[in-house]
Amino acid sequence: MEYEFLLRIFCAAVLGGLIGLEREYRAKEAGFRTHFLVALGSAVFMIVSAYGFSDVPMSDTTHRWDVSRIAAQVVSGIGFIGAGTIIFRKSENIVSGLTTAAGLWVTAAIGLACGGGMYVLSIATTLMVLAGLEAFNFFLRKIDKKRKEKQEN
Repeated sequence: MEYEFLLRIFCAAVLGGLIGLEREYRAKEAGFRTHFLVALGSAVFMIVSAYGFSDVPMSDTTHRWDVSRIAAQVVSGIGFIGAGTIIFRKSENIVSGLTTAAGLWVTAAIGLACGGGMYVLSIATTLMVLAGLEAFNFFLRKIDKKRKEKQEN
């Protein structure tokens, strides 16, 4: 089982790192290391939540296991990290960092899925995130190009 756990955290680290590389390439607030660590940590939390307390005796009916408790706290906790990336510039009336915060949030979800052994879901989600980020960038370039053409005319 230990090798399976190592595979889970390795998969999470690689997938989180891929998202982080894209963010690093775009020079965003959170890059490779942040996404790598968020995915890795989320996977470890999920594994600990599901398997870390299996040797604790629960003989009476008043106690029960809920492996989703730690995962739910990861979701809450990542909100604090994401909130740190969001900046409102009052003078310009601009909010920045929302995409980075959302990226960290989904990277945590990918880590949790890897920790739960859901490799296909994790890989598909990572590919969708990367495709979404690239599509967003493509459309922004098109909009900027049209705006510049209008200003020149």
